[in-house]
Order: sequence, then C-alpha cells, then structure tokens
Amino acid sequence: MIDEKDKPYLEEKVKQASNILPQKIVDDLKNLILNKEIIVTRDEIDKIFDLAIKEYSEGLIAPGEAIGIVAAQSVGEPGTQMTLRTFHFAGIRELNVTLGLPRLIEIVDAKKVPSTPMMTIYLTDEYKRDRDKALEVARKLEYTKIENVVSSTSIDIASMSIILQLDNEMLKDKGVTVDDVKKAIGRLKLGDFMIEESEDSTLNINFANIDSIAALFKLRDKILNTKIKGIKGIKRAIVQKKGDEYIILTDGSNLSGVLSVKGVDVAKVETNNIREIEEVFGIEAAREIIIREISKVLAEQGLDVDIRHILLIADVMTRTGIVRQIGRHGVTGEKNSVLARAAFEVTVKHLLDAAARGDVEEFKGVVENIIIGHPIKLGTGMVELTMRPILR
Repeated sequence: MIDEKDKPYLEEKVKQASNILPQKIVDDLKNLILNKEIIVTRDEIDKIFDLAIKEYSEGLIAPGEAIGIVAAQSVGEPGTQMTLRTFHFAGIRELNVTLGLPRLIEIVDAKKVPSTPMMTIYLTDEYKRDRDKALEVARKLEYTKIENVVSSTSIDIASMSIILQLDNEMLKDKGVTVDDVKKAIGRLKLGDFMIEESEDSTLNINFANIDSIAALFKLRDKILNTKIKGIKGIKRAIVQKKGDEYIILTDGSNLSGVLSVKGVDVAKVETNNIREIEEVFGIEAAREIIIREISKVLAEQGLDVDIRHILLIADVMTRTGIVRQIGRHGVTGEKNSVLARAAFEVTVKHLLDAAARGDVEEFKGVVENIIIGHPIKLGTGMVELTMRPILR
C-alpha cells in the first residue's frame, strides 16, 4: 500500500512505464504496490519500475531476428551427437540415471514422471557431518513395505494362517524391527486375527473367520504391500559423502513428502521431476529447473550451447503459467497458424479441424510462408521496399 498523497505519483509512474512496458506488466506492478501490506515509499516505487524496465529492455532482441529458429538449430544440431543410453549413477551400482538425448527429450516433452526420477537431498547442520545421523534420515525417507523385509511367505491351509519369514539382514539394512512389522500389520483392517512370533523372526498370522483359500491369498498380498515406514515414491535412499558433508541420493522422487522430514535442508532439495517442482514451488522454479537440467545434459555430453537459447526454450515452455511440452499437445499445437500446426505432425487432422472451424490463415509466421513460397517476414523480409525511378 502507499500513502494517499503518493497515489498521484504512482499514477504518473504507471503512465510513464506504459510507454515502455506491456500493459499487463504495468498493471501487475501497480496492483502489487497497492496490495502490499507494508508502506511503499516513492524511492521504492522508482526502484520497482526502474528494475522492471531494465529487465524488460535487456530481454529485447533486434526486430526481425529469427530467435526461435536459431535456438532450435543451436540445441538440435549438437543434440544429434548425444548418446542414447541409460547409465549407472557414478559410483553407485544401485542407481541408474537417464542421460543424453533421452533425457533431453523428456525435458522438452515435459513428461509427468521422468524415466529415472531422482533426488539429491542436502541435510541441515545437525545431520550433514554425521554419517549415522544421515543414515537415520535416509531410513526415514526410504519407502519400505513388508515384502521388502520378508525372505519367504507360505500359507497353512489347515489352520488358515499366513506365515511370514522375516529377513534379519534386510530388517537391519532398512532400520526396521519385528515390532515395526507387527504394528504395520495391526493397522490393517483384516478382521479378527492374532500374530504369533517365533524365535527365528517368523510371524504366524492366524485368522478366526476366514474360510476361503482365495480370501487368504488376497490377505497375503494386502499384508505384503503394507507400508512400514518411509515416503511413497522413494524406492531407495543412499548416503554419499560430497566434500565435507553427507548427502542423500534417492531412487524415486516425492518432493512434497521429503520437505516434511526432519533433518532435510528444504532450501537445497533437488529433484529431476519438473512437474513436482512446478506443483510445489511454482512456475518460476519450474523454469529454473528446465534451464538447469538442459544445461546439465548438454554439459555432460561435452556440448557447448549458448545459455540464451536454453533460456528461450524454458521461457516458451512456461510463459502461460504452466509447464507445456514443445510438441503438438503443447506449444506447437497452440500456434495460431493452421499450416504451421499441420507442418509439424498429424497434418490431415489439423487441416480438417481448421476447415470445419473456418479458420483463416494470415501467413504471419516462418513455416507457413515457406510452404507457399513467400519471403518470410524476418530479417530483410520484414521490409517491403517500393522504388519510384526518376526518368530523365
């Protein structure tokens, strides 16, 4: 908010900025200042508009520059040199990571779930120097079901009971006790049953009112799929030393779940799942991770692409406020030009739909003008020069 006496000053700044900035940006800035809970001074109003104008001006390009085509070529050409394989994560045989062209395609296609979702989790000061404390956090994260700690299962038809042979090594590895397993079974609504434990970590689950073998098999599957602890989606959590601190690498991703775990540094959590970042932190964070992920993929392959081309791809994917793929279901499919859409994929469908709607082709873009053999309206093609010769 601002003082009443400063309102004319704000209106004057809005009027001046409207000559430079798009009206939507000016309106957003004005509303932001008016709706702020604290008082915004004249100096701060000046700084806000000056910074907006500076950022906008630095983002402008020369009229007629084919930035889209240049960016596509700059990423597409080195992209042909990329490898196509999925690699083991460096130093850890349990984890795979998708690199190269498949990962680049995943990013620009805005896949809801990456083929190898991963997280890098940094820890707070209390936990990051101590391996045991880091392992404690990792065990809290790792999604553990009863089947993960069971070496064998059997069904006793005579007594209508299910027998679970627990694996002591897996129990220790997952940081789970036999009591934890019993508590997890106890939380299930299985009717009237009793659990008997023997000395060799065998659990005998007796049911009082089950008279069907098929029902017993269903109950066994339900018990094996029961969660003991952890966060859904985190299949494996591995502690690794990085510099002088311990970090946790995960197979699987669940950003919202991880942020609630004690010991996790919420300001440093990383995931390669762009959709999760958009959902939890918003579109600006999603744009940032698109830039970082594309840059990382290219750098790993030893390819050098100007950051401005990557920025343009990220801007195009996120400019509407949601992450959209660069494809017929996203950016390309929403082009105004009928011929531009038809030239990309499913040509006949686009032409039939456009004909049914009565769409008009205005030939403003690059693709549609190339199709009909007209000069494109970029560079020197933007200018129509008329000459009147002087006859002497």
